[in-house]
Amino acid sequence: MSRPAADRRTSSEGSRLKRFVEIERTQGSEGSHPAARALHERPAERDDGTKVREYARIERGRTA
Repeated sequence: MSRPAADRRTSSEGSRLKRFVEIERTQGSEGSHPAARALHERPAERDDGTKVREYARIERGRTA
């Protein structure tokens, strides 16, 4: 016995690829907005002291 038509999923790969190609075509080599690109490329600010403190806390056996 086969499944009803409502239980069969249609492949969405074609629409995903179509949308990806459309975005690539409209933005081209420019990519996204320059401000968004600058935010994405800037280095992340990290507080390494916090990381060391948390590792030390775990090492001592203390939990949250």
